[in-house]
Amino acid sequence: MIVHLIDGTYELFRHFYGLRRAKNGKVARFGAVAGVLNTVSQMIADGATHIGVATDHVIESFRNELWDGYKTGAGVEPALLAQFEPLEDALRAMGIAVWAMIDLEADDALASAAEIASHDPRVQKICIWTPDKDLSQCVRGDRIVQVDRRSNAVRNAAGVRSKFGVDPERIPDYLALVGDASDGYPGIRGIGAKGAQSLLSRYGNIEDFPPEVLGEHRALALLFKNLATLRTDAVLYGNVDELQWHGPAADFTPVCQRLGIFPGNSSLALYHHKTAKWPF
Repeated sequence: MIVHLIDGTYELFRHFYGLRRAKNGKVARFGAVAGVLNTVSQMIADGATHIGVATDHVIESFRNELWDGYKTGAGVEPALLAQFEPLEDALRAMGIAVWAMIDLEADDALASAAEIASHDPRVQKICIWTPDKDLSQCVRGDRIVQVDRRSNAVRNAAGVRSKFGVDPERIPDYLALVGDASDGYPGIRGIGAKGAQSLLSRYGNIEDFPPEVLGEHRALALLFKNLATLRTDAVLYGNVDELQWHGPAADFTPVCQRLGIFPGNSSLALYHHKTAKWPF
């Protein structure tokens, strides 16, 4: 079986701003929610059977206590923030496993979900659907891959090495050195991508660097590595069978109607039509 793990936060942002550009700002209140549901629906139509979606129910996480500059919900438009909980409710009604994160982040949930699935010998491949470079650390060979919907790229371990110049396991070290502007930490001054690749190739993990390499910046680099390291021990589900899609719940239609999303010309209409025969 193939397990599909979806970054719901990224998808919601993608549809929110994509619809705004396409509609010149005139977007339905829950248009982004409808967009994500259609994306998941299309994946099912294309053959996906085991699916989990992670969201940042609360943007802030434990990392904000470690670094004052870490990303927060400040600046995120209220119209976008207001769609997180409705998305989670709609996905659950659709019959999809949802992990709405509070203390941890959606990225931690995706990493943890991949870790759990990787221990099941029935799982042939795990696809993590997000362009977020943090998740590249979870890639393992050809079995756990990252799917970048923006570029239609499927990134295995060789793809991660080609893109970043380091193995997937070294992504937290790499990000600690070069920084991650989207997450709000700057990296170590004077070290760029090439420098980070060279140092990691020569010395290995940051913990193994000779003291003089980073000098007084060593503690800061280790802090940033902690920020970049995704947690893989979140208790999300016990068995991959829990991720199998069996169709929508009875309240799916009322939930969609309540949100004003009843796209009759899309694949979601299949769920509303009582006599429709499932094409997947």
